Amino acid sequence: MVAQFPDIHYIGEPRPGLDVARNRGICKASGDIVAFTDDDAMVHPDWVARIRQGFEDPDVMAVTGLTLPAELETEAQYLFETHWGFGRGYVQRVFGTAYFERSRSRGAPAWEIGAGANMAFRRSVFNEVGLFDERLDVGAAGCSGDSEMWYRILARGWKCLYQPTAVVYHYHRRDMGDLHHQIYSYMRGHVAALLIQFERHRDWGNVRRILVSLPWYYAALTLKGALNGFPGRESTLPDEIRGCLSGIRFYLCNRGAEQSIRPIRRSRPTGKGV
Repeated sequence: MVAQFPDIHYIGEPRPGLDVARNRGICKASGDIVAFTDDDAMVHPDWVARIRQGFEDPDVMAVTGLTLPAELETEAQYLFETHWGFGRGYVQRVFGTAYFERSRSRGAPAWEIGAGANMAFRRSVFNEVGLFDERLDVGAAGCSGDSEMWYRILARGWKCLYQPTAVVYHYHRRDMGDLHHQIYSYMRGHVAALLIQFERHRDWGNVRRILVSLPWYYAALTLKGALNGFPGRESTLPDEIRGCLSGIRFYLCNRGAEQSIRPIRRSRPTGKGV
């Protein structure tokens, strides 16, 4: 397959983990912009051009785009898109210092910026904030390597841009069992990321979200589910709660893995490509 495209370079990464693979790609990249998608996604033909447009402002260090469902054929896919989908609307939005400081006391919700299946960064930002934390995402905690990176960028005073013209289509899990496992992993990674963000920045809002916001949220949903027989959205609650508890345990077993986010060596980009 790769041989059909002479300008494409395939690089294998033997170690498991999504953020391990992302970091390998960053270290091998030579362009000014490093763009990411996932193996369960399909990019629009104009995706690269639209991503590039998002970096016109020199203070923008990360760009995300609109992620739409590639299909909605099963109950699991419908539930995911309705309650967990990656779409962030059709209006361009800038996330900067004002957004970060306004929400910092309750744990700045960096996941609102976009989705890892549709994101790009200035390569130079990794020299400043380091690589992806390999404790997070698929193959490790389960999720949130993307949002933890956006959080780092915002904490340093730079901007992230949501560019809805950069479109990616995502294939959601078709089976309910797969969906439940996915949501468990999402919450496991989410809580682990909150603790990692506190470890790195000492922002108590992240701890407040774990100890106050999430318990209240799940108490209300559990009561609603008990009254209605746990249909639809409430059917994943046990998996979500187990995932949160597992995220705490995962973090405690993996504290201080700072070597996973070491900055890359500074090098002069060889071109303006993506």
